[in-house]
Amino acid sequence: MKTTTFLMAGLFALAPAAAFAHPHIFVEARLEVVAGDDGSIAEFRNVWRFDEVFTSSVVMDFDKNTDLKLEPNELAEVGKTVRDSLVDYDYYMNLTMNGKNITVQKPDIIHVDYRDGQLLMFFAVKPAEPMPLKGNLTFGVYDPTLYTSVDFPTDNELLLVGDAFKACKHQVVRPDADQVISQNKQSLTDAFFNDPTGTNMSKLFATKLDVTC
Repeated sequence: MKTTTFLMAGLFALAPAAAFAHPHIFVEARLEVVAGDDGSIAEFRNVWRFDEVFTSSVVMDFDKNTDLKLEPNELAEVGKTVRDSLVDYDYYMNLTMNGKNITVQKPDIIHVDYRDGQLLMFFAVKPAEPMPLKGNLTFGVYDPTLYTSVDFPTDNELLLVGDAFKACKHQVVRPDADQVISQNKQSLTDAFFNDPTGTNMSKLFATKLDVTC
């Protein structure tokens, strides 16, 4: 049975990090952080737009009737495959609450569309534990293995939704790669050799929304 592209993507972290020295998949993302009426995070709404090259490979894998497009049932299969294969990678969510890493629940469904030669995904995830708007919180989407490049084209693609955020301050943080390497050179080197399959140190490079309440 042919291994699907997304299943391979979901398993990439098992391969040596050296094989993934640069991204193979490119995603333009949008993240909406939604606060509930109780003053806690309710959910994270994601939109991912994939590059044309990767999209073409997905069409090849999932186009069962070989009509060079993805029918609704084929798109649904793509969504199901991604939902199952990325669960171990927390759907690339990069979340902290007062310095503590926060994981997310499995989404109910990942909606997939195919427009103008590009694959789009829409899904929402909820934090695995309560995230009250107190102290410092950070929100982002990032692949720590560097296999997938997740980019927010503008700061407007990182949004806070809900009245509860009115009492908070926020800023989009885009780390300078050269500065991160300079300041953490030894730690990054040690992390690579101690855990060549991937390390959380790579999160130092992630674009994130920093919120203080």
